[in-house]
Amino acid sequence: MIHNILKNKKVILASASPRRRSIFQQIGINALQMPANIPEIHTTKNPRILVQNLAKSKAVNIAEQVDEDCVIIAADTIVYFEKEILEKPLSERQAVEYLTRLSGKSHYVYTGIAIWYKNQLISDYTKSCVTFSEISENDIKEYLKTKEPMDKAGAYGIQGFGSQFVSKISGCYFNVMGFPVSLFYEMLKKIM
Repeated sequence: MIHNILKNKKVILASASPRRRSIFQQIGINALQMPANIPEIHTTKNPRILVQNLAKSKAVNIAEQVDEDCVIIAADTIVYFEKEILEKPLSERQAVEYLTRLSGKSHYVYTGIAIWYKNQLISDYTKSCVTFSEISENDIKEYLKTKEPMDKAGAYGIQGFGSQFVSKISGCYFNVMGFPVSLFYEMLKKIM
């Protein structure tokens, strides 16, 4: 199990995400949070490649600052809808636009994970399909009042108030939350 693999290891989560920290705590990982300070430049529109490249960049950034015995874990999550990446909204207006577009439709959530350990770097990704029920203008207005959409890819959080809009998921729930635990476990078994 993950907590046994990482027992007695110095684990660094290259992320400021409270959701990822919460997931780590749920699975028994006590990690130091050290957000990577990199510009999130999109050099490709291919979601699989993009999330892996960003996760790898974050892991390498932190690896340059710590000793090689640390296990560095980085991730990047995007929402992909109609061949477009819906990032964290830059304004409430953009959040309204995203939620209106996603209403009553399905979209994909991609997360890339990178693990750096003893000068080795591996990465992988997973995707989940999320279907929203119809969301009324009033529901969107009320959801904006919670402030939850503003720091989430696609302008919603499945683990919070945004869960009310999700009618179906195909794939990993934790992926939609921002950190696919089952993929992480398989990757850890390969690198450790």
